[in-house]
Amino acid sequence: MKSVIDEAFRPYGRVLALDTKEFCTALKGIDIPAEGTVYEPSVASFEALPLFKELTEKTYGEMPTELGHCSGHNEALNALEYHRSSEIDIAATDLVLMVGRQQDIDPKTLTYDTGNVECFFVPAGTAVELYATTLHFAPCGIDGKEFRCGVALPRGTNEALKNPIAKEGEDRLLFAVNKWLIAHKESGLDTDGAFIGLKGENLTL
Repeated sequence: MKSVIDEAFRPYGRVLALDTKEFCTALKGIDIPAEGTVYEPSVASFEALPLFKELTEKTYGEMPTELGHCSGHNEALNALEYHRSSEIDIAATDLVLMVGRQQDIDPKTLTYDTGNVECFFVPAGTAVELYATTLHFAPCGIDGKEFRCGVALPRGTNEALKNPIAKEGEDRLLFAVNKWLIAHKESGLDTDGAFIGLKGENLTL
């Protein structure tokens, strides 16, 4: 298992020098599902913390920003997504990120070989920036335990699309605001209209 502090993580992102202690305490204090995962793009109590002010004013250069979380229980890849912006992930518990490169998506078929995915350990308390070209999805817990991960993005990301578009070319992957998604056939996301394009094994820890 590689770590986000290793040189191998550099193509995907970087560790940020942020004080996450107060945020991690807040995230560990909320209720999460006993099974499956939950994603909340914007949580008012998180956005009242000093960390959010720093994320907005410095990390995102005064762009409108949202701070929420993805938490629960997960051991599988299931899908990969990317944005037109960096994503900041803040590990309140030890967790693993499965990541890949947008450059490895087949430009003709829009498929992606899961054999290219790499797994990185993120220690609790660590904040990482995932670059815009980094494919990612829900984190995984360690040894079947729960994970809790703060998620910061430009405000509005992951909201429902307001305008219908023709599903042609890369637009076939556009799943929500600022969210392009490629799912695995075993994920069940096809029922939500996700593009099934992950080829190979649906990786699990």
